[in-house]
Amino acid sequence: MNANVISTTDRRAAMRELRTRKRAAFMFVLPILAFLMFTFVAPIATMLFRSVHHPIVAELIPDTLQTLDGWDNTALPSDAMLAQMALDLGRLAKDRTAGKLGQEINRILPGFSSIINSTARRLGRIEEAELAASGAEILVDLNARWAEPETWRAIQSSGDVYTSNYYLTALDLERRADGGIQTREDTQIYVQLYSKTLWTALIITGLTVLLGYPLAYYMANAPAKHANMLMVFVLLPFWTSLLVRTTSWIAMLQTNGVVNSMLMAVGITDAPLELLYTQFATILAMTHILLPFMILPLFSVMKGIDPSFLRAALSMGARPIPAFIRVYLPMTLPGLSAGALLVFIISVGYYITPALVGGTDGQMISNIIAFHMQQSNNWELAAALGSLLLGMILILYWLYDRFVGAGNIKLG
Repeated sequence: MNANVISTTDRRAAMRELRTRKRAAFMFVLPILAFLMFTFVAPIATMLFRSVHHPIVAELIPDTLQTLDGWDNTALPSDAMLAQMALDLGRLAKDRTAGKLGQEINRILPGFSSIINSTARRLGRIEEAELAASGAEILVDLNARWAEPETWRAIQSSGDVYTSNYYLTALDLERRADGGIQTREDTQIYVQLYSKTLWTALIITGLTVLLGYPLAYYMANAPAKHANMLMVFVLLPFWTSLLVRTTSWIAMLQTNGVVNSMLMAVGITDAPLELLYTQFATILAMTHILLPFMILPLFSVMKGIDPSFLRAALSMGARPIPAFIRVYLPMTLPGLSAGALLVFIISVGYYITPALVGGTDGQMISNIIAFHMQQSNNWELAAALGSLLLGMILILYWLYDRFVGAGNIKLG
């Protein structure tokens, strides 16, 4: 009996001790969790929410949008719709917020911002009673486009608080009048930019593998003195500002830069080549900047590989190249895959280097996202583009982990 009591007491004490240790461990990781929530989870959640949440128009003209309930999207606007819009525009003119409405509608109907602003300025001088009585006639007299169903479809579409239109725009799609989805008829740039970004990232990843693998192999097998010196050169770019490293390529690739001067001096070309502000310049500069991210994972893995494995294969009659491919290369795949994944993900979202040396030809999707955030102020479209980029990277990472990941690597 006493033994059972003692055993129960010991178990309870052990459970209390385990809970105490768990609480202590949780308190140790709590700052890291809070940091990740603040710097990673919260921004991504905000971006995802912002990509579908757009209440600006609904807050500016709620009464007009209410009169649009039940409209079939094809008939001519009714007098009630026109009169209420006239009242709202007159009010927005007095509140000096008509420009914001024009900016929102202009994203769906390019060029309509000027119509809204000019109409609002004139309606702001008219009394509300007169607008309520004959606002429909006044509105159409000011501009005939107010009587077109296309105008009101744009107003109704922009008035949705939660919408998928920005994702459609990011995929070069749009809605038809009947609610269906079709390819955009005016501009189709975003899908092409996504493809160009992925292709550029793949080229950069391949170039870093071609340049970084031999150097990492030499460093892993060289004497410590030579390896340490080379490691200093590999790490040296991290001691220099990214902006300085990027602008140095501008000095080298510009029309009268170092590269063109050397090519003309040795007679390879008679006129300067267009090297700067091209996709070539973006690939070249980013390969230089991201090369250490490939070398370091490769070196760390190669340094732990016993050289006797390759020597044993050679001593058993294998030729050098087959022995390297079948014995040494598979053992370096964890470092190779880690470096390739790191370089690819970084290059897909790179912004500074393409913006400085790429120009129009070397633009990537990150430059368009920055444009919508900083210049066009279309944060919702920027959030949709960023969300699609995030989803695309997650899908590619899943495919990589499924078919190429370290768990799928088989030696021998």
